[in-house]
Amino acid sequence: MTPTLNRPALDRVIAVINGKGGVLKTTLTANIGGMLASSGFRVLLVDLDPQGNLAEDLGYTDDNRDDAGRALAQALMFGGGAEPLRDVRPNLDVFAGGPALDQATAGLAAKANKDPDGAKLAVAHLLEPLANNYDMIIIDCPPGDETLQTAAVAAARWALVPVKSDKSSRKGLGAVAARLDAVLSVNPTLDLLGVVLVDVGTSAHVVQREAREHIAQLFNADHNVVFTATVRHSEATAQATRERGLLVHELDVQVRKGPKWYDIRRGEAQAQPLAPRTAGSVADDLQAITQEVVARITAAEKQSVRA
Repeated sequence: MTPTLNRPALDRVIAVINGKGGVLKTTLTANIGGMLASSGFRVLLVDLDPQGNLAEDLGYTDDNRDDAGRALAQALMFGGGAEPLRDVRPNLDVFAGGPALDQATAGLAAKANKDPDGAKLAVAHLLEPLANNYDMIIIDCPPGDETLQTAAVAAARWALVPVKSDKSSRKGLGAVAARLDAVLSVNPTLDLLGVVLVDVGTSAHVVQREAREHIAQLFNADHNVVFTATVRHSEATAQATRERGLLVHELDVQVRKGPKWYDIRRGEAQAQPLAPRTAGSVADDLQAITQEVVARITAAEKQSVRA
């Protein structure tokens, strides 16, 4: 029998989900979480991806704290608690992901044959006793793992869906909608926080406008479903952050503190490796996304109180 779940405890849990890879799920998870933590929120990030790329964004890859997802996998398969990595940044804790989560997928899939709801709610039961310690919990969902995706959205109050503007990427939204519908029986409070356009060209206004229109039509012509803010394309910034284990706003600070071009030209300083000028613009984009996440959740909570 599946234990009773205190669903209101999970009202600040966000699942960042899309069935496709390469749509900046991990980038959004890490940077939204990092920006919230730097502004005083207590944040827990949950890396449900067997690739464990959150470790690269936050700089704990090959650190002795990184267990490649073993603690998380054990807790999901067998129940009981697990301790996240503490203070990866001030106010920011993390459940590390990695290859061990493949075992969790197999274990939960087997469990689903006997206890379907219990398998779906494995992440929810892990997070429930921890939730009061945090102002926000953000889950980085794997791109192609149906079992872990389902467990993630079954734990979440909100789904945040990053998507690129091209037609192929947008087609994945139908699969996301089906995944959300599949858990409503165990998570009736789940709702879509919004769709975020990512990796956009800053001058591609027509493409972006058409993408917004197509996405809105998938959601009953609701144009508010698409976030106002977007995340621009910058391969240089993406590479530099992962190479250094820095969040984008942290990289921007490093770039700003670095030597001036004229000092480098005069031979009075050395150029920084991987110091893209776009870091500041991408950091601004991610800050705008973070502010919109908070604004949307706050507005929904106020409306719920009035109701």
